[in-house]
Formats: sequence, C-alpha cells, structure tokens
Amino acid sequence: MKKSIKNLIVLPLVFASALASAQGAGQQTVLDGAYVPEHNPTRKVIPYPHLRQADVMWERRIWEVIDIRQKMNQPLYLPLEEIANRKSLFDVIKKGVLDDFSITAYSLGPTQEDDEFRYPMSPGEVDSVLNPVVLRYQEDLDTGEKTPVENKEPYTSDDIVAYKIKEVWLFDKQRSERYVRIIGLAPVVLLTNADGEVKGKKDLFWLYFPECRYVFANNEVYNAHNEAQRMTFDDLFQKRMFSGYIIKEDNVFNREIATYAKGIDALLESERIKNDIFTMEHDLWHY
Repeated sequence: MKKSIKNLIVLPLVFASALASAQGAGQQTVLDGAYVPEHNPTRKVIPYPHLRQADVMWERRIWEVIDIRQKMNQPLYLPLEEIANRKSLFDVIKKGVLDDFSITAYSLGPTQEDDEFRYPMSPGEVDSVLNPVVLRYQEDLDTGEKTPVENKEPYTSDDIVAYKIKEVWLFDKQRSERYVRIIGLAPVVLLTNADGEVKGKKDLFWLYFPECRYVFANNEVYNAHNEAQRMTFDDLFQKRMFSGYIIKEDNVFNREIATYAKGIDALLESERIKNDIFTMEHDLWHY
C-alpha cells in the first residue's frame, strides 16, 4: 500500500519534468509573480482629442534629442538584454519593424536628412540598416599586415546613444490649452570608421509616432516607486517623463542650432527657444 502511494507521488513529478524538457530550455513554464499581468499587455491606445485647424491659434515645430545616458532617460535604454516582462525601447522598435511588421520605418532619403516620412522602407531595407555589413581590418600576427574583412554587426540596445523626436507645440483656443504632439521618433547610433573610431552620430530611420503608439502602449517601462503600477512607453512619452534638449526649431533657413551656434552657445539657444514657448503661453493670461 505504501509503495503504491509512493508511485502516485513520483509519477506526476516525472511527468512534469518531462513536460518541461519537451518544451525546451529557456521557455517559462511557471508564473513568475503573484498574479497574471493583464492591464498593460491588453491596453488600448487613448486617442488624441479632435483638433480643428480653426482652433489652433499658435503653433511651433520643434526637434529634440533625448540623450539616454542621462539618468532620467535610462528606462528607455535598459535592460540591455530582454527579460520576461520588460525590454528596452530599441528592442520594442526592432521587433515591431522586423518581426511583427507593426511599425513602418521611413528612410532618411537621398540626402540622409529627410524626416518627413516620404520613403517607407521594405523589410529587406530595414534588415540591412539594423544588421549592417561593416568593413573591419584584421591584423596578421605573423606579418603585421592588415587585411579588410567584412563582418555583419547587428545593432543592439547597447549601440543606441540617443533618440530624436519631432514634435508640434500648439495652443488650442477651444480648450484654452497648450500641449504637444510627438510626430516622429528616430534612434541614433554612433558612426564609426573601418578602424572603429567614432566619427559622429547617425540616425537609423524615422518612425511615425502615432503608429508606434499601438505598440508602445503594450510594452512596460520600469517604475522605481511601485512595481504594481508600471507605465508603458506610450505613457512615458505622453507624460513627458524624459529629459531632452532642442536641436532645431522651424525656421526660414531650415537649419539646426548646431549650424550657427556651438558649445555653450548652442545650449543657451536651446534654452531660449524653450523659454519663448513658456512665455508665449504665460502672456496669453491676465491676472
């Protein structure tokens, strides 16, 4: 009788072990937490309020850079390796443009400066951008000669140094409200030569942000204050919970600040533009 009971206990354990082995290593077979997360994975995008052109009494188009090396912006950068319930913004973007085809990537065009979403990229073009073939020089240990070698080096989250955003600031007289709508988003990587030396920065492609919202709304961002109330990437951008600096405002020359100001002067010009936006709204009200 005792032997039969022992067999009844051991058999389910053996079956569970075999099931786990059959499903393969690296796949989660148990609930890693106290409950099944349901809010953010099934969340729907909250649409923007309807806006009439007749109600827009002021508008300004702005380009900003979000430097992910800043502490406030690290939720966009980390984790470098995807974990069960969280991934970096670049991993979310890469999955959307390469695997799910739920996000359209737009090329920078012939000038490599186009940000008006005029050149949608095919899956093959996106793959060549995210997985570039790079020319490197390999030194022969015997002769000391360097020979060129082509390597395929995919971009990872660790390669992203910043994100550019294109946005429109406006004042709606119908609601008596000034607010911002993000139009575009572009990941930025370091540009290197064949020897691996950094030459500058490079935009990979542009994404149409209203389309990205449907993907961002279902991917969580780390909340240091409360694990039970995690934001999504859409929440983070809509609530402006990031730190950026202005690199361009719409102007007659269509030029960036860097073309006419350098160093501290460029930062002061960026702050001047921010202050002009604040002053405009402040001057609309009388107390």
